[in-house]
Amino acid sequence: MTKRIISCLIAAMILLPASMLAQKIGYVSTDFIRSQYESAKMAEERLSSYVDEWKADMTQRQRDIDELEVEIRKNRLIWSEQERQSKEKEIEEKRRERDQFARMKFEPGGEYDQNAEELMQAVWKKIYTAIQKVAAADGYDIVWDKSVQPLVYVNAKYDITAKVMKELGIDAGDLEQKQREAIEGDPRNKRIEEPRKKKSRRPTATPADAQPAAPAAIPVDPSMQPTSAPVLMPDGTMPNGLPPTGQVPGGGPGRSMPIPPDTTKPRGGGR
Repeated sequence: MTKRIISCLIAAMILLPASMLAQKIGYVSTDFIRSQYESAKMAEERLSSYVDEWKADMTQRQRDIDELEVEIRKNRLIWSEQERQSKEKEIEEKRRERDQFARMKFEPGGEYDQNAEELMQAVWKKIYTAIQKVAAADGYDIVWDKSVQPLVYVNAKYDITAKVMKELGIDAGDLEQKQREAIEGDPRNKRIEEPRKKKSRRPTATPADAQPAAPAAIPVDPSMQPTSAPVLMPDGTMPNGLPPTGQVPGGGPGRSMPIPPDTTKPRGGGR
């Protein structure tokens, strides 16, 4: 029946839209809380005292039956038929009373279940009230009780058992330590980050002995290069007597120099 209910719940969750499934779900172990809760321990001790009384009563009933069986075996041959039938009827009655007492005390819905419900009702009320407070404070929409329905896998970070225990005033130090270890040991809770290369904002330092690179040589057309400078005489003329420009003084490049007068002839008409 329980498996059918769980199957129906899973099918219903599959049919729900994605917006409805985005719920915060936690879980709790009420059995563990009850085992650590002082009020629950006191209720269980009182219930155990009832059970011990009932068991002692049944032991005495069984002892009476055993003694009567021994008596019947010992006197079977010397008793009359009427005495033997009377003893056998008596032992059958004792067995019937023993079985009826056991059913009344321990069968489902019997006195044991009634006392357990009565004694534990106040305890369960406190436990469920604490669960509701923790769920409301931490924003949980659903809280599963794994004591009622075992969970195949669940992440320990969604376990609110320790918080509920603290709400009830129960020491939960050991449970919190185990929960931290379980959370750290679960690979799903480990954040894997890719290493990032840090970029330096400072400019790269130039070595002290580094020299600036020489500019690349620009090819020059030889025909465009100037001719070598002419060799000049002390008076500023070239060795051939011409000025450095190669032009004849007083004329262009095509004119010849004037002929200097003959100083060897006498002046005055040649006479």
